[in-house]
Amino acid sequence: MLKKSDIVEVKIEKIVFGGEGLGYYDKSFAIFVPMSVPDDIVEVEIISVKKTYARGLIKKIIKAGPERVRTDKITFEDFDGCDFAMLEYEAQLKYKKMMVEDVMQRLGKLSNFSLDKIVASENILHYRNKIIEPFSTYNNKIISGFFKRKSHDVFEVEENILNSKLGNRIIKRLKELLNERKISVYDEQSHTGLLRNVMIRTNSKSEAMIVLIINANKISPEVENILLSLKDELKEIKSIYFSSNTKKTNTLLGEKNNLIWGSKYIQENIEGINFYISPNSFFQINLEQTKKLYSLALSMFSNIEDKHIVDAYSGTGTIAMIMAKKAKKVYSIEIVKSATEDGKRTAQENGIENIEFINGAVEEKLEELVKAKKQIDTIIFDPPRKGLEVSIINKVAELSLREVVYISCNPSTLARDIKLFTEKGYSPERLEAVDMFPQTSHVETICLLSHKAKV
Repeated sequence: MLKKSDIVEVKIEKIVFGGEGLGYYDKSFAIFVPMSVPDDIVEVEIISVKKTYARGLIKKIIKAGPERVRTDKITFEDFDGCDFAMLEYEAQLKYKKMMVEDVMQRLGKLSNFSLDKIVASENILHYRNKIIEPFSTYNNKIISGFFKRKSHDVFEVEENILNSKLGNRIIKRLKELLNERKISVYDEQSHTGLLRNVMIRTNSKSEAMIVLIINANKISPEVENILLSLKDELKEIKSIYFSSNTKKTNTLLGEKNNLIWGSKYIQENIEGINFYISPNSFFQINLEQTKKLYSLALSMFSNIEDKHIVDAYSGTGTIAMIMAKKAKKVYSIEIVKSATEDGKRTAQENGIENIEFINGAVEEKLEELVKAKKQIDTIIFDPPRKGLEVSIINKVAELSLREVVYISCNPSTLARDIKLFTEKGYSPERLEAVDMFPQTSHVETICLLSHKAKV
């Protein structure tokens, strides 16, 4: 029987949902291996053992599978914290397609479900317009980077392969300046030290916002001067904040973001609409893929010009305002107040009048719209990873809507919710997938659900 710390040789048979490779010990005992590729033959150290399976980490590649990009890199840290970067990009798309098909068949109970393709990303590196890196120290030097797997230990990379190139330049120079002044770094255990995290937001016009997250209520003149000198060197910087977070928490941003210099917002344009992005704004991180995703979403609505649409979990109202350019009326529901305020401002600035922003929980506000006898023809959902509450699916069924569009960042919860919708008389008419996050195992899906009795 296998035990922890054993070293075994495993051939990887396939990649399973979640992105880990699966091989077998003694022909029948399953071993899940992160960062492995089908047809890899690897030496694995067992890190945990359960009744029916074990997990192990690669110690050595004996023979590399044909889709592996490098044989000299074997760990999560080697690949800059990207859990699919060991795969050629075409292989990443292939396995994401297989993972979506698997959960739709297994959890969604859609027998013989087949996905046509994953919409590929033109940019597979440096596509992120937002990054937050934690600070730490290593060899008496301030570093920033990623958390190691299942750990709060920070590791630094030479270049963040997903962050925008501008974002990387800013972080690199910021760390140089912080190290020159020997600014203290926050320690989780003692709750002392200043520097917690840095957020960089960039846009397609090569403009940047910096948010320095600190363990203090005020920023010292010394740190403020560092930030101001940074904007003098890098003219792309248009906005500088500090965020005060003095709590013992894993929440990154503090309750208040304080503008030090420049504009309160940076802007991004989609479909001719200028969106205002603040530190707290929810905005998709891969702009070009977002445009493709939203175009697919709009194409799923029949006769959108005649529709009164609810956009649930609306964020800053990005897709709500794009829909409002075509639909009769849009209700944008979002629980984060600052996101709702950003949306209102954007709509006003862009002259979009057939949209109503509603701040609150989707369950409550949807009920209020129904009680107020507001016309609702269809709903588009874009919920968090946990998916929809059963009560919301029940409410949609009560409304007897002909169609529902569901955007999901988690195919497994989408599959679960599709099954619940089918029990209420809906069936998935169309399902698409967009690769929003190259080099990672994540994939964005979008589904049109139609009510059998209403079509």
